[in-house]
Amino acid sequence: MLQVARRHDIDIEGACEGSLACSTCHVIVDPEWYDLLKEASEDEDDMLDLAFNLTTTSRLGCQIIITEELDGLTVRLPAATRNLLFG
Repeated sequence: MLQVARRHDIDIEGACEGSLACSTCHVIVDPEWYDLLKEASEDEDDMLDLAFNLTTTSRLGCQIIITEELDGLTVRLPAATRNLLFG
């Protein structure tokens, strides 16, 4: 999702460029869509623990792979992010 967002000039941070080393691409998935996502890995869960404004439907945008089933996926950006790579 991070790559798709950037291609369409959607302002989402991704300090680690999708290498699962930060939580700056934290997004909040609309509850109607959350169960359609592949389960988060342990590494993603560890990074999410460091994110601000964590919710029960929080995910890292770099770990959401857009498929036909996710066409129309709705997410929102949290009010703040924590950039662990740069301060």
